Amino acid sequence: MTMNNDSDRSKVVGRRALLLGGGKLALMSALIGRMYYLQVLESSKYTVLAEENRINLRLLPPPRGRILDRNGVPMAVNQQNYRVLIVSEQTEDLDDTLDALAGIIPINEHDRARIARDAERHRSFVPVTVRENLSWQDVSRIEINAPDLPGVMIDVGQSRNYPLEGLGAHLLGYVSAVSEPDLQSSTDPLLELPGFRIGKAGVERVYDLALRGKGGTSQVEVNAVGRTIRELKRDDGEPGLDLSLTIDLDLQQFAAQRLGQESAAAVVMDIHTGDLLVMASTPSFDPNAFNRGLSADEWKELSSNPRSPLTNKSIAGQYPPGSTFKLMTALAALESGSVTADQRVFCPGQMNLGSISFHCWKKGGHGSMDMVNGIKHSCDVYFYEVARRTGFERIAEMAKRFGLGSPMGLDLPGERPGSIPNKEWKRATLNQPWHPGETLINAIGQGYVLATPLQLAVMCARVANGGFAVAPHLARDMVEGVHATPRPEPNWPSLGISRQSLTLVRRGMFAVVNEQGGTAYGARVKDESFAMSGKSGSAQVRRITVRERDSGVKKNEDLPWKERDHALFVAYAPEAEPRFACCITVEHGGGGSAVAAPMARDILVEVQKRYPAHTAGLAPRVRSALGGQTGHDSCEHG
Repeated sequence: MTMNNDSDRSKVVGRRALLLGGGKLALMSALIGRMYYLQVLESSKYTVLAEENRINLRLLPPPRGRILDRNGVPMAVNQQNYRVLIVSEQTEDLDDTLDALAGIIPINEHDRARIARDAERHRSFVPVTVRENLSWQDVSRIEINAPDLPGVMIDVGQSRNYPLEGLGAHLLGYVSAVSEPDLQSSTDPLLELPGFRIGKAGVERVYDLALRGKGGTSQVEVNAVGRTIRELKRDDGEPGLDLSLTIDLDLQQFAAQRLGQESAAAVVMDIHTGDLLVMASTPSFDPNAFNRGLSADEWKELSSNPRSPLTNKSIAGQYPPGSTFKLMTALAALESGSVTADQRVFCPGQMNLGSISFHCWKKGGHGSMDMVNGIKHSCDVYFYEVARRTGFERIAEMAKRFGLGSPMGLDLPGERPGSIPNKEWKRATLNQPWHPGETLINAIGQGYVLATPLQLAVMCARVANGGFAVAPHLARDMVEGVHATPRPEPNWPSLGISRQSLTLVRRGMFAVVNEQGGTAYGARVKDESFAMSGKSGSAQVRRITVRERDSGVKKNEDLPWKERDHALFVAYAPEAEPRFACCITVEHGGGGSAVAAPMARDILVEVQKRYPAHTAGLAPRVRSALGGQTGHDSCEHG
């Protein structure tokens, strides 16, 4: 009995051992199979994953391209940026370290909140930026106190710098930190880099992609928690494109100095190529302040200044063009045949239209005027009558052909369109009919007519170059994406204006400056080789009442600044061989002849000294449009 029980027990144990052994064998087989699958069949996959865990690929920001003037003088560059960083894991207490650091460099509550937020977002060994753009004195003080500042270190990077500060600031714009909308509208991974900056205004914004460059990479070996051990490989990427502008920095500086403290704009362009040599707007601002970050007081001072230093008045200032617009009225009348060159109009000092009197700027009138003398003396009554015969629809169409009333398509953001009204415009904009008197007022550049200094410079250039639709540009090369190619030889279309009409108008412009009695005769250039032709304008910004007119209108200098007339002047030079056109606009400057014309004279003389006159660069069809002779011969008033 006992033997049978032992035999049964032995059989049970044997079966259990067999089952356990089989299970172990199955598990071992599965484990070996899995290990074979992972280490042999999938070895390449997991080798790559292991390498990715060991090696991090980090994006490197490329150097931003420089911005140069037409002669290669730097206008926007990169400079060393000393910044102070803090590593939270190396500090016993982050707040205590910041308190100690605040005794050396300013750290406000906004900075503290940002530092704490960044420290929480990143791992404890990742450096967090405390302040950028430190001076060498700041760096020295921090380094001297380094033993008392655990976790604080100095780092050297690059930041944008505008060495000329306010000179050309409206053209260059500035760079600033990437915003959330910027991230959403772009797939460029560079924008996600901490501290990366992109163009926010001006040329920096228009050509940001080309200036930005192509990011580099750095392969670094890291440990299990992501700490960098060593750099294995580095590719610095491609620096941004160096962008050359058409601006001549010396002339830009001269123009800005000539405008002085006025709220004003100056534009000088090549009438054949469209190159902008000068585009100055005063007062200006320092774009470096936007790069380092504006304080609340700095922003308030800039934004509340009545002379609008943040506005590029050359392209965003919209002003009544005043008597400079009479050139368009004259061309429209001549081309339509409503007035001939020798038809005369008598100016007694005012013109009556129904029960309304429209006054000439000269009390007592100018007497009998023909076209050339009407331009020379800027006789309002003469142009009232010319406009009455021509109709403002024709005048508006002529103005648009010469570049007024719409943006010029300049490679710069913020360009305003101006305004050239007509019946449809007034009905659509104001829901009012056009009145006959408005034809007279708008024909002398008042009323609803508005233009930018750039548009007026283009208008003058198209008159001077024989009636070709020259368009302005700032970049010397054609930039598409990240590539630049030389700008092709210009081939501007003709505006279809007769040579006779242009010659007559240019005779009037010559007389304005170079003949006694001309409104700008006091601003003439006595050296005939530098002589200019032009047209002055004074645009009222307030309504003169009947009582004021009867008692005597106050002089501009006796009025508050905001109530003074705008001063304008358009000109081209040299008169004998036109090459440059200029527009000067001085907000509330007073008389165009007294204030703006001398500025234009001085700037154009300086331009001609720097770029002597020659005909070799003119296209044959331009010389043909000019009659194959000098401007003085074709514009001589006899």
